Amino acid sequence: MVRPALVLPAAALLLLLCTGCSGGAADAVIVVRYSRFVPDVVTAPAGVPVRITLRNDDPIEHEWIVGTEKVHARHRTGTEPYHDEIPTEVTLPALSERVTTVVFDEPGEYRYICHLPGHEDYGMVGVLRVVGD
Repeated sequence: MVRPALVLPAAALLLLLCTGCSGGAADAVIVVRYSRFVPDVVTAPAGVPVRITLRNDDPIEHEWIVGTEKVHARHRTGTEPYHDEIPTEVTLPALSERVTTVVFDEPGEYRYICHLPGHEDYGMVGVLRVVGD
């Protein structure tokens, strides 16, 4: 029997083990649970495609927007009800999974946020840390 308390730490460990393990590409898994991103920090290499699996375990919709402060400012006041065309902007329907591939050429920290009303204030924020060689 799998203990629920062990699933999220195991998922975080799996993420750490798999980042950068697929021959030049990197993979990451981010789970949404109780309106939180787990893990809330993901490290990825600069200039390398990162395949991110986003799994929403909540019974409500969320979104995953990653980028600069300029991107987040636009989404805080935006009216886009659904995201499915830009790899760094993904709508996560309730109890669903989406996969996206992103590449960040510049090292730095890019926040990922759910901009649905009240979610960012609640703490639905994480960091994609892009590192150079």
